[in-house]
Amino acid sequence: MTRGSMTLILSLALAANLAATPVLAQDKGKQANGAEHRSAVSNFVQTLLDVATRDKSGIGDQVREIAQEQDRAKDNVAASIDAIQNRSKVKTFFFGTDWKNLGALRSEMVKTDNRIAQLKRLAEQAATSDSAPALNGQIVSLEEERQKIGDFLTENESKFSLFGWLTKWFAK
Repeated sequence: MTRGSMTLILSLALAANLAATPVLAQDKGKQANGAEHRSAVSNFVQTLLDVATRDKSGIGDQVREIAQEQDRAKDNVAASIDAIQNRSKVKTFFFGTDWKNLGALRSEMVKTDNRIAQLKRLAEQAATSDSAPALNGQIVSLEEERQKIGDFLTENESKFSLFGWLTKWFAK
């Protein structure tokens, strides 16, 4: 490798690192984060379990099951978010984003969409009970968390890379 090509590669890597840093600093507050996701889902699950315990309209068992499914999924989602965020900027610049973990997140988002739909149906069934307002509030909080992850996915899927097209092609 010649000195000129080595300098070009290092310059490109440095430019990618410097170009990505200000954007990450600005979006840090609204971006998905593994620890924040765990915390938000834990609060969601606890509130749903409380609703399930107090429920008198007969939907308690179904609500409890949905809460437990979401609780099991939170660690996988948080681990995928952390793996994507902790990926080397140089590696991302050359080879693209972590498609494996993005795929896992996308899969969990589909499952979360299904859980939200189930909760909405249960909220309609419980419209006359005391559980409906709490259930609707938790649906909104889960939708907000889902939106954060959706924004995170969109941001990471659109990152520039030199050979990302090749990596994505092999990932299929």
